[in-house]
Amino acid sequence: MPFGFGKREAQPAEPDEAAVDATSSPSAVPQPTDGGGVAFDGLTEEWRLVGVMAVSGRLLDALNRRDAISIRDVNWAPLDGSEPFSPVPGLRSIDPYDLMVVLAGEGSLPVFSDDEKAAHRVHKLSYGVALEVPPFRVRGTVHLFPGFEPERLLDRSNDMFFAVTGGLVMLDETRIGDNPTDTILVNRQYLRRVEQVEQTGAGEGTRG
Repeated sequence: MPFGFGKREAQPAEPDEAAVDATSSPSAVPQPTDGGGVAFDGLTEEWRLVGVMAVSGRLLDALNRRDAISIRDVNWAPLDGSEPFSPVPGLRSIDPYDLMVVLAGEGSLPVFSDDEKAAHRVHKLSYGVALEVPPFRVRGTVHLFPGFEPERLLDRSNDMFFAVTGGLVMLDETRIGDNPTDTILVNRQYLRRVEQVEQTGAGEGTRG
């Protein structure tokens, strides 16, 4: 894995005065500029990275292509909070496999009208789920075709990542990111357990 992801001996650079705690939500997550790209907040086995991915269109599609993705304006910190966020100017790309969970930033999905959103999801059913992606727990809503039960997310698939909407990510008793997070992208390679739970906000089995 590049730059020692998952290896505690690879320490981040010295923090600057603006550094924040690793489990908090950074107040200045890089946003796409004229250079384009999609803001992301990615979790690996031991690190949290925030920055911008050089992709266009849906971030989910880019990750599922499984090719290394160029990144910029990256800051990182250990998940255990032992160090604050610090810049990583030498980190220029990332392998999607190294990312266990991605909290998608603005621009990760194309802009649709309410009618277009309904058309895209009319054939899917929504399920409240609780997922175990050790050491993380993810809770939210997945949208699946009829006959595809949430437990089948554990099956092998050509798609490495799937989307959870309106959810949250927990590390032990600490929430990571905003609550709720619009879109959470989960790497099924690390998914260990799926539990169907009552949805919050939308009715069980509703179309959406």
